[in-house]
Amino acid sequence: MSQHLEPITIILVEPQFPGNIGMVCRAMKNMGLSRLRLVAGCNHRDSEAVKFAVAAVDLLEQAVCFNTLAEALADVTTSIATTRRSGKYRQELLTPPQAAQALLRQSGTTALVFGREDHGLSTADLSLCTLQATIPSSGELGSLNLAQAVLIFCYELFNAAALAPDIPQRTPVPSGDLEPLFEQMSATLQKIGYLNPQNPDHIMRAVRRILFRAELDRRDLAIMRGMFSQIDWAAANFSERKGQP
Repeated sequence: MSQHLEPITIILVEPQFPGNIGMVCRAMKNMGLSRLRLVAGCNHRDSEAVKFAVAAVDLLEQAVCFNTLAEALADVTTSIATTRRSGKYRQELLTPPQAAQALLRQSGTTALVFGREDHGLSTADLSLCTLQATIPSSGELGSLNLAQAVLIFCYELFNAAALAPDIPQRTPVPSGDLEPLFEQMSATLQKIGYLNPQNPDHIMRAVRRILFRAELDRRDLAIMRGMFSQIDWAAANFSERKGQP
């Protein structure tokens, strides 16, 4: 296994069919990946999963289970959500080769996140991830089988790791350390009247994308937390929105 592939984790969110989990394990092992995380979903130890894993049953047995995607991403520094759809909250989509390069540039635990077989990842799921990627496909039938999608991304990772073994790496802070910052920002920005308290997530999703692109390290995070603490203190007596008398 390439040392650059070892930290990369595949995360399946609420997989519905055990056979697909088994096939994902086989695809991962074919391409030199070994870390699998499962968020809720069906029984990954079902006989169908074992049957389709073939020689990758060890990956199936070592899979780590979580109750929520946020928990599965808590120690992940860079995560890429995969999606078939585009839209307001599904922009700047990477191709599989671009996604591979983005993950291999980082150090620490990184992840590719795949959604449910019937409707993929929700907008809330995507907001937890650093980047987004899609597999260009025919408009006549754009949706791929879960294991097929995983195999395509794993293949690109395998090729990229083999061709560029000395890609420089960064270590952004993990997702779990960013969530308190986002919560602090949302509360402060609502307090000073910048966010609509009825729908703060509309703007906060854009803020998340901006900061995910920045790849904050520990010092960056400390500066941002300190900045918003100072804003919160300075706005202690704030009671009006801009433009109001």
